[in-house]
Amino acid sequence: MTEAEFLDLLGATNLLPGPNSTQMAIHIGLRRAGLKGSIVAGACFIAPAAAIVFLCAWAYKRYGSLPQAEALFYGVKPVIIAIVVYAIRGLLGIALKNRWHAALGIAALVAALLGADVLLLLFASGALAAAVDWTTTPHNKRQPVSSLFRMFAIAAAMVVLPDALTRLTRPAGNTPTPYGTLPLFSFFLKVGMTLYGGGYVLIAFLRDGLVDQWRWLTEPQLLDAIAVGQLTPGPLFTTATFIGYLVGGSAGAFIATFAIFLPSFVLVALSGPLIPRLRRSRLAGAFLDGVNVSALALMAAVTAALGRAALVDAYTAALAGVSVALLFRYRMNSMWLIAAGAFCGIVIKASNLA
Repeated sequence: MTEAEFLDLLGATNLLPGPNSTQMAIHIGLRRAGLKGSIVAGACFIAPAAAIVFLCAWAYKRYGSLPQAEALFYGVKPVIIAIVVYAIRGLLGIALKNRWHAALGIAALVAALLGADVLLLLFASGALAAAVDWTTTPHNKRQPVSSLFRMFAIAAAMVVLPDALTRLTRPAGNTPTPYGTLPLFSFFLKVGMTLYGGGYVLIAFLRDGLVDQWRWLTEPQLLDAIAVGQLTPGPLFTTATFIGYLVGGSAGAFIATFAIFLPSFVLVALSGPLIPRLRRSRLAGAFLDGVNVSALALMAAVTAALGRAALVDAYTAALAGVSVALLFRYRMNSMWLIAAGAFCGIVIKASNLA
C-alpha cells in the first residue's frame, strides 16, 4: 500500500461514523484480501481489547464495591474529566474553522445544555452547515440541488432507522426501562451507525441513552466504564463491552460489542468503491464540519454534567486541576495520569482524608 492510498483510506474514515482506527484496519483488510480480509482484520483489531475489557468488567462487577476499588476509581474519575477537557481543547482548532462555526458551536452547546436530543442536534447542525455552504457557493461551482437533498436523505436514514428501532423497544413514560437484549442491541447499533466526532463523543450518547433515558447505569458507573476504556488498549468503543457486561452479563457484553462495531464493517464495505467521490464532495465536507462542531458542543455539555459526579470534594478538584495543567503544559501521556490518579485515590482514602 502506498502512502497516497493510505491517506485516501484515512480520509474516508473521517467521512464515516464509528471508530476511525477500527475502520482503518477494516479498510486495509478489504483492500488486501477482499471481504474476508476485512472481517479478519477488523476482528483481530477488536478482539484483544474487548477481551481485556471483558475481564475488567468481570472484576469490577465482583470486586467493584470493595474499598480498594472505590478508592481507585475515586482518584481516576477526576483525571478522566481532565483528559476529556484536554481532548476538547485540542479539537477546537480543527472543528472551529471560522466565526460561523464558532457561532454554530455556541448554539449547539446551548441546545445540548437545554436537553436537546443528541442525534437530532448532530443531524441538524450538519444539515444547516451543508445548506449554508451550498447557498454561499457561487452558482457555477455549486453541486446540483439534488445532491444536497440526496445527502440529507442518506444522513436522515442513518439517524431515523436505528433510532426508530430503539424507540420501539422502549416503553412510554418516565419509568426506568427493563433490561432486554433487543434494546441493548438496538441502542449500540444506533451508536455505531451515527457517532461522528471521535470516541469521546461516545460519552454523550451513553449518558443520554443509558443514564438519562433508560436508567440502566448511574453517572458514577458511566465514569468507571470510561475509565476502563481509557486504561485498556484498543478503541474506546470497547467501553460497550464493559457496559454490556454490567447490565447483561457475558451475553450482554457480546451483544453490545457486536452491535457497536457491526456498522463499521458494513459502512466500510459499502463505501470502499465510493471513496474518490466522497473525497471530492464539498457538501459532504460541509456536513461533517457541522456535525463535528455539534459533537464538540455535546462533549462540553456532558463533561460539565459528569464533572459534578467526579469532582465531589477539594481533593478530586485538585486532582482534576493538576491533571489539566500537566496535560496542557507537558502533554503527559494519559495512561501515566490515570495511574497517578488511581494511586492518589488509594492514598487519600487510606489516610481517611476524604
